[in-house]
Amino acid sequence: MKKKSSVSVWLLPIITGLIFVACWYSLRLWFHVSEWLLPMPHEIIATMVKEHSRLLAAAGYTAWGALGGFLLAAMTGFLISLLLGRSLPLRRSLYPWLLVLQMTPVIVLTPIIVMWPLIGPGLPGIITITWLISFFPIVVNTTQGLLSTDMNHVALFRMCHASRWQEMIYLRVPAAMPFYLAGLRIAATLAPIGAIFGEYMVGNSGGGSGGLGYLVYSYNTQIKIPALFATGLTSCLLGFVFVAAVSLLNWAVLHKWHDSFEREDH
Repeated sequence: MKKKSSVSVWLLPIITGLIFVACWYSLRLWFHVSEWLLPMPHEIIATMVKEHSRLLAAAGYTAWGALGGFLLAAMTGFLISLLLGRSLPLRRSLYPWLLVLQMTPVIVLTPIIVMWPLIGPGLPGIITITWLISFFPIVVNTTQGLLSTDMNHVALFRMCHASRWQEMIYLRVPAAMPFYLAGLRIAATLAPIGAIFGEYMVGNSGGGSGGLGYLVYSYNTQIKIPALFATGLTSCLLGFVFVAAVSLLNWAVLHKWHDSFEREDH
């Protein structure tokens, strides 16, 4: 049964992907879509091979911005969640303003970020935009995890006269770890998007130092549609790298004790 399950995990996505590619080719054949409007997968891959040096350099630059914003969101999100989980008045005071920050469109904040002396255009602005996009899912998930701790365990800690911070560090934080890692996984999908958007809006103002967002802008002005698709595919691959890294961290932290992983009884 386990062998069949592991085969289906790989086989079903491959079958779905092949069906999707077949439909893609059928659009050109049946509806006579123009080549420049909808390039075929083999044309996109050929463009990736042709532009590989430029795409790799751009992906590396984007990865730095995405990683910087992601790590900053992971640290600040966790620390703020500790404060929100520790104090009900603080949670009631700050949480509505966090919602306001999340609901404010980043495109509105972009000109302000560019003008701020401590941030400005270029990599600092890209990291800030990535942080803004990635921060909220981490705070929401981690705070929910801190508040969802088993109350029987909480009662046991209080019977043993543990301090509030001992209860937080030794009980609530481990219990919230699956929630925190779930927030990181969501943020990992958003970080490359935030970095590319930041490069498109902020990076160009700093001289256009060649990230994927800058390539989108460049290829779009030159109407190089296959190259645009190749840039999009490169962006997807970068996102997969971020998600895979967080999934590996999730496995390393949880696989020995959490119910989300199947464990053999010894």
